[in-house]
Amino acid sequence: MLNIVLVEPEIPNNTGNIGRLCVGTGNTLHLIHPFGFEISDKHLKRSGLDYWQYLTWFEYQNVTEWIKVVPDTSRVFLFSSHAEKSFYEAQFQDGDWMVFGKESVGLSKEVLAQFENHLSIPIKPQVRSFNLANAVAFAIGEGQRQLLYSK
Repeated sequence: MLNIVLVEPEIPNNTGNIGRLCVGTGNTLHLIHPFGFEISDKHLKRSGLDYWQYLTWFEYQNVTEWIKVVPDTSRVFLFSSHAEKSFYEAQFQDGDWMVFGKESVGLSKEVLAQFENHLSIPIKPQVRSFNLANAVAFAIGEGQRQLLYSK
């Protein structure tokens, strides 16, 4: 349905939770190195529980390697707290790519410059950003609402 991309994830618990979310929603997870943990990390396994075996996932050594598997870069949506367009304004399609940056700094300027679709998740000014796993949950929820229930 959707392709969830984590660029340089740092916190194993977030990645584990996102993997579990992808299993439960039927989405594919794409992980781009470097990671702030080992894939075998106990925190990753704990938060992903025993669902990791059911996860469809791919890993890439860098963004360039990942871009080579994207058939249509116009369907790549980058989530950034600096984006002006809300993700509620996007029209998601089956197979779209939702891209999220590392927990500490988000997506780099270099990655942001490679794509046009930059989206934000509306947030009150008292908070800088959402937790990565929560942001992915928001995005998947809206994507699935559009794909499954808005027809």
